Amino acid sequence: MMAQMATAHTGPLLDFESLLLQKQSEIESWLRLQLHVSTPPFYSSVDLRNAGFKLAPVDTNLFPAGFNNLNKDSIPLAVQSVQDAVERICPSACNLLLIPESHTRNVFYLENLAALIEILQKAGLEVKVGALHLNDKMELELDSGKSLIMYPMHIENGNLKVGDFTPCVSLLNNDLASGVPDLLNQAEATLFIPPLELGWSYRLKSGHFAHYAQVAQEFANIIGLDPWLIDPKFRNCGEINFKTREGEECLAENVNEVLTGIKQKYKEYGIQHKPFVLAKADAGTYGMGIMTIYDPLDVVDLNRKQRNKMTRGKGGMENTKVILQEGVYTFETLGSNNKVCEPVVYMIEKNFIGGFYRVHTKRGIDENLNAPGMEFEPLSFTRPLTTPEREGNPDDEVNRFYTYGVVARLAMLAAAREIAEVLQ
Repeated sequence: MMAQMATAHTGPLLDFESLLLQKQSEIESWLRLQLHVSTPPFYSSVDLRNAGFKLAPVDTNLFPAGFNNLNKDSIPLAVQSVQDAVERICPSACNLLLIPESHTRNVFYLENLAALIEILQKAGLEVKVGALHLNDKMELELDSGKSLIMYPMHIENGNLKVGDFTPCVSLLNNDLASGVPDLLNQAEATLFIPPLELGWSYRLKSGHFAHYAQVAQEFANIIGLDPWLIDPKFRNCGEINFKTREGEECLAENVNEVLTGIKQKYKEYGIQHKPFVLAKADAGTYGMGIMTIYDPLDVVDLNRKQRNKMTRGKGGMENTKVILQEGVYTFETLGSNNKVCEPVVYMIEKNFIGGFYRVHTKRGIDENLNAPGMEFEPLSFTRPLTTPEREGNPDDEVNRFYTYGVVARLAMLAAAREIAEVLQ
């Protein structure tokens, strides 16, 4: 099912889509060169927001956990992409250790693991799941009819192992938001992808979007585009304590700075919508610790419920750093009920393998959709993304998917530069 735009303010994006099609050769050549210089992450997913007048990434995840939501037609491309990636990372690889999140009772996450394992196995890998904080082998039966077997891990000669299974590479599907466990730190001879330093205990969204802003500027120079059309403004102000209200003034000042910048761009493009900002935890996923702000005063006198919401992070961790990011409306809707939605794009290394629409019936066009009650609709495509059937027709779904793919790959390139910086 293809989402539709629920607003008349689509002109600039339609022009943008046409521009990408016209500049496709230059775009692909430039991306290929950039991704040769900076190796992309093994896998990644990018949340996009399409306001009609702007299309921008709002989150880039290096530990994607929605492989079960992909269209089944995308699996062959995913398998081929894994084969290419593994051949580059470890040419002799046949054993892979998958390290998942510790909340193993989350049924949706477990289905994601099963789908990811299926892709890895079809790529010719023997896969074992090594779970943290597990003392004995555990087998789980899933609602889909699939089963998962998880094993405790140990260190032997600096290698992370399960039983006598020695992996060539260990694939993290755990974002390490609570820190890097001692067991992983002790595995000095183990190759981790992504690197341990890319977990949320080290990584910050503000760091990623600083890289992305540079990528967006370079890309915009190549094709002749205002980078704001693909780049959300952001600021951060260091440590903040929502419980004691330390840092509230800094937060309000930075909200005002971002809102002022957005208002200037809205005026430039004749956009009538009200600018807003999202305050987010600067580290972490799962849509926790997010607040929509229309006025700097909104953050000065938060009530207890709001402060607790902004303080609470994944795994009980306390949020002490906040990124203030330009709010990007989503004017895409799905189905006869016009359910608000946003595209999420999945990549394995440099390849766009598919994705899905995140749909929420109880959230608005200015709200975070990554919240309890969300649903997923796989992105479907029947024609190659880079060969539109009707070139220059912005209503063709393939054109829209190509646009998604380009912007998502720009975010992936920013992540590649993050990794290169970490590994220096």
